[in-house]
Amino acid sequence: MDSDKIYEKKVRNITLLVVAMGSFLIPFMGSSVTIALPLIQNDLTVNIILLGWIPTVFVLANAAFILPFGRLGDIIGRKRIFTYGVFIYTVASFLAAFSWSGILLIIFSFVQGIGCSLMFATGVALLSSVYQSEHRGEALGIYVTAVYIGLFLGPILGGFLAQNFGWRSIFIFNVPFGILIFSLIRLRLPGEWKGSEGERFEIIGSIIYTLSVIAVMYGFSTLNNDLGIFVLFAGVLGVLIFILNEKKSINPILRLNIFKSRISSLSALALLLINIATTAMWALLSLYFQDILGLGPQITALIISVQPLMVALLSTPAGRFSDRFDNRIFSVVGMVVTTIGLIIISQLNISTSLWIPIVGLILVGTGLGLFSSPTTNTFIGSVSGRDYGVASAIVSTMIYMGQTLSLGIMIYIFSIYLGNVQINPSNFSVFLLSLKTAFTVFAVVSSLGIIVSILIGKKRIKNSIQRIE
Repeated sequence: MDSDKIYEKKVRNITLLVVAMGSFLIPFMGSSVTIALPLIQNDLTVNIILLGWIPTVFVLANAAFILPFGRLGDIIGRKRIFTYGVFIYTVASFLAAFSWSGILLIIFSFVQGIGCSLMFATGVALLSSVYQSEHRGEALGIYVTAVYIGLFLGPILGGFLAQNFGWRSIFIFNVPFGILIFSLIRLRLPGEWKGSEGERFEIIGSIIYTLSVIAVMYGFSTLNNDLGIFVLFAGVLGVLIFILNEKKSINPILRLNIFKSRISSLSALALLLINIATTAMWALLSLYFQDILGLGPQITALIISVQPLMVALLSTPAGRFSDRFDNRIFSVVGMVVTTIGLIIISQLNISTSLWIPIVGLILVGTGLGLFSSPTTNTFIGSVSGRDYGVASAIVSTMIYMGQTLSLGIMIYIFSIYLGNVQINPSNFSVFLLSLKTAFTVFAVVSSLGIIVSILIGKKRIKNSIQRIE
């Protein structure tokens, strides 16, 4: 009996270690690359549109594949899918470091995103499989901490690597971590975990969903031409076909009945809106600090890291207090503070004092910290225990869809104001106008989030959690 407990503890510890390391790498990669964009632009001589697609395709791949891969992990094995993700991510990181063109780097960034979606779709499910309910919260807390450490260290460590060893070192940095995670899984983590073994994987629905998300994203970012409008229309039509297909499917990848209640549908929409409003901020400010103000990657990273630091400091206490009080208060206040921060940042110009964008970043980080945990708990707590895994996948999908749309808005605005050019002193004024437009749009989106958060209604998460357990 003692040997069984020791074995189970070992499995739990190894699982937590590999999932936490994977959850660190994903946000680290996404946040560190934004710091290196000006260096990539100069080294590979890419225009502003192609430059914007480098972080965008990484997020796009996550948004497009996370739901199908999550469902596939339940059927064929969560560890198996997670392992595939580590392997693909590591190989793509290595190849990306040796890209000799912007197009090639975009391709490898997309493949990296596919690997991330495999890991992100199954990481929480793996922890839930090996940890019983009385210890699961602690494990998930460590997982969330790893995510925020990745977000916090991404711009700092990424800026250090980019400035001292070049932008390619950011991709190389991921390789030994990937090899270590892969080795730990293969050598130290026996067993497999499946939630829906024997059930049929909805191939048609998965293909429709993936292609539709990609089409919506590409079409949205190229609305300035006829092809973009056509692709966007095709993507929206594909989403409608996907919804109809899921209603008829015996084994859907997305249970649409989850969205029947006002609380679940509006809280999911609020999560989508705040990610639309805030994701592109890092890429925009990275270009502003380095190209307009002439700051180096390291100081830029230190400034931008203020935002995830605030999120990391406030998310846990906000989630804890929201269990005791009306969680809608945290969601609404968080959205309001985020909106104020975005409005402040929208006023930047070439002579703006540095403390103004720093205040804006602090406010956005504070708003996100107050908003994220309570609103996520509101959504998870509004569904039945049977749909907990699906609900977790939906939260991830809302986050990545929001991030994808945010970067799409950025690219679309760049295409209108700047076109296929590099940022240089001759077009600084045009870039600043595009930056102001982008942050104004994001502030409006965040304002809509305030209204949605108010309409969610009062819900005590504590009761919901008790019902699930």
